[in-house]
Amino acid sequence: MVLITALVGLLVLLLVGSSVYCVLTAIAARRYLAVTPPALKTALPISVLKPLCGQDDRLEENLRSFFMQDYPDYEILFAVHRLDDPAVAVVERVSRDFPRGPKTRLMETGEPTAPNAKAHSLKQLVAEARHGILVMSDSDVYVPRDLLRRVAAEFQQDQAVGVVTCPYRAVPGPGFWSRLEAIGMNTEFLAGVLVAWLIGEMDFALGPTLAARREVIEAMGGFAELGHYLAEDFVIGNRAPRLGYRVVLSSCVIEHRIGSQTFKGNLQHRVRWARSTRRSRPAGYWGGIFTNPLPLALLLWLAMPKLWPLVAITAAFRALAAWSTAERVLHDPLTSRRWWLIPLQDLISACVWVDGFFGNTIDWRGRRYKLLRDGRFQFLGSVTRTGETRQVYHAPTAEFHQPDINPQKTNGEIL
Repeated sequence: MVLITALVGLLVLLLVGSSVYCVLTAIAARRYLAVTPPALKTALPISVLKPLCGQDDRLEENLRSFFMQDYPDYEILFAVHRLDDPAVAVVERVSRDFPRGPKTRLMETGEPTAPNAKAHSLKQLVAEARHGILVMSDSDVYVPRDLLRRVAAEFQQDQAVGVVTCPYRAVPGPGFWSRLEAIGMNTEFLAGVLVAWLIGEMDFALGPTLAARREVIEAMGGFAELGHYLAEDFVIGNRAPRLGYRVVLSSCVIEHRIGSQTFKGNLQHRVRWARSTRRSRPAGYWGGIFTNPLPLALLLWLAMPKLWPLVAITAAFRALAAWSTAERVLHDPLTSRRWWLIPLQDLISACVWVDGFFGNTIDWRGRRYKLLRDGRFQFLGSVTRTGETRQVYHAPTAEFHQPDINPQKTNGEIL
């Protein structure tokens, strides 16, 4: 009986903390929407860097959104590890459709020489970029036409702004597990971002699309250094304030098209994200217990059913937080239609959060890695179909190729 009483007391305290967190989420969403985006003074030249690997769902549509930017002075640089990557044909096709579009280059980087394959590509893209503002964006991102205009204006508002990071609306593929994850990203993940933005200076960045001044990346040691971290985006945002720069949460909301996975693949992805977050922000990761109030309320109800009014109140607070992020900030139609999936999503998220405390290995794109305490990670080997790890060695290379794919092009050239 004493143990049950102690458990109930603990759960009540946690639910009170979760309710406060939900209120902070609503306040943060309101204040974020109240910020007036700065006006563009001068069109700063921008280099858009796009590492590619394979043909993601809706890749062509995603790439087209960058060619259609309402901005006068920018280039787009693409990188693939090998020229036989299926993404190359998509880049060629889209580039031909914009003969008067931005200057475009496609690069072959060779096999990764750092654990983080994306950072390996970005290292070579930064070296070839012509401009001082670098917009780094994943292949599964679709952006509005005013992305570059907004980002440039946010850099111009203060010379101390070194990094601009974009919040995103997760757009799922057709699979059920993808929809669940998207709901979680739009109601839980963004809530954490907004609350952190509300209560203190930004000391992190979001990976799907972020922009940085070249000197900020160079001051961190470039992607030769960042390539040893799994969450290189977080490291960029975390180190920028230490160097005297500000990190700005952009007013431009982008789409992060997460595609579809099987239950196993989706679970591996979630666990990878959880373990990476625990290594990157250990204190913040512990705070994740307040971001999932519904599983806590369920435990309280099971321990003491007569406290069901507190469970109902908790559900109301969770609904307020979800509405504030998904509806008000992101205008997410998925959560509006499938709001009844939030409890299931929260339960899965809570289980993944617990699992994130155990183990230090992750599987990523057919490779297995070991996470280190400082956020770095090490390549262990390729993962076979049976789940075994097979060590594969690649000869280090810094060879750089600029294939002449379409020499007839003029303005929108691919060199």
